Amino acid sequence: MTTTTHPPGHRPARGPVRQLERALAPDLARGSMLLLIALANAAVFTFGDQPGAEASPHGWERPFNLAMFVFVHARAYPMFAVMFGYGLVQLARRQDAQGTGPRAARSVLLRRNTWLLAFGAVHAALLNFGDFLGAYGLVGIAFTLVLLRRGERVQRIVLWLWGCTAGYVAVLAGVAVYRATGSGPGSAPVPAQDVDSLSAPDYAASVVDRLGEWPLHTLTVLPFILIVWLGAWAARRGVLENPARHRTLLVRTAVISLAIAFAGGAPIGLVSAGLLHVDGPTVDVFLLLYEVSGQFGGPGYVALFGLLALRINRARASTAAPAGPPFARPAPRAGLVVNALASLGQRSLSGYLFQSLVWVLVLSPFALDLAGRTGSPTLTAALTAALAWSVTVLGAWLLQRRGLPGPAEKLLRRLTYGPRPRR
Repeated sequence: MTTTTHPPGHRPARGPVRQLERALAPDLARGSMLLLIALANAAVFTFGDQPGAEASPHGWERPFNLAMFVFVHARAYPMFAVMFGYGLVQLARRQDAQGTGPRAARSVLLRRNTWLLAFGAVHAALLNFGDFLGAYGLVGIAFTLVLLRRGERVQRIVLWLWGCTAGYVAVLAGVAVYRATGSGPGSAPVPAQDVDSLSAPDYAASVVDRLGEWPLHTLTVLPFILIVWLGAWAARRGVLENPARHRTLLVRTAVISLAIAFAGGAPIGLVSAGLLHVDGPTVDVFLLLYEVSGQFGGPGYVALFGLLALRINRARASTAAPAGPPFARPAPRAGLVVNALASLGQRSLSGYLFQSLVWVLVLSPFALDLAGRTGSPTLTAALTAALAWSVTVLGAWLLQRRGLPGPAEKLLRRLTYGPRPRR
């Protein structure tokens, strides 16, 4: 029997993350937050514009609009950007631990992000103009080439940038308060941007529209590299792998970041709910505050799920049988709900793409047009989002029980690592 040896730095690339290497917090966060992504996208498809909200809300629609601007719109997707940056560092570390060398690790990252860009182009053309996969691919390529291997001094710059952003939010909040209290009453609505592909008369026309909309949308969201960078900074410290060690950081991040995000979305949310009436220039300030403060929802939600995972892990450990040597004790199991949500988190790409398919089939005017056939578009959007997300949770749980990856994850891994990834 012969043994193949490889010189240091020339070993074959390692395959994707193994099940035992996974931390609970990232998977739980992605699986849970896909519900907020579903609510945001279903609303956009229902109303045919961005950000997607009932222009003349009544009754329960008022608090619903408020909640969407405070907790969901422009606040959910930054969490995935943080996790994307976290994953870039984790992937590079797995390759480094394999001894493949920096060049091989960079090759794997570039290949994966290039294919992610291709996924985004197809997703946008066929289903959803608001695709983020393409932007992730571009940001991933840029981050791999420019920032991934830089030293600690460079990495700390991202903390200063976030500090400056927090200061900018404080200034905007002061201007918003001044405008709200100093200007006279008005009746300006929340500005809405119509999306041609969402009102197209047929599917072919919607594809043509999306091909023109996607590049511009991708360019507008590329600045979230700052959020990705923060996720990479957290990954270098293993914040989510060892939440107990970083509990103080997680608590402070959750409290401060979510306070900024939620408070920053409240003014425009009150306008959308019809509970606050101001003039046009004041609404513009509210909208800018809402957009800038929303990125703090990313680290805030991640920290919140890190603390939740810490609590779950401690509860699981406390219920483990104390008798017998450690190797003989049964492995603690998370509850069914936690397992199902984490299963979806491991298959979040498939869940995200499935959601887009549902929006096209169920909400498009040239398809079932469910929102146009009901008396309450807001209710239709909310129920459709909840149902679509629930189906993905169930599907992911069933795949997990059989030890199978999501179809999109399987394809991306095959394209990235080859047909038989080496372990």
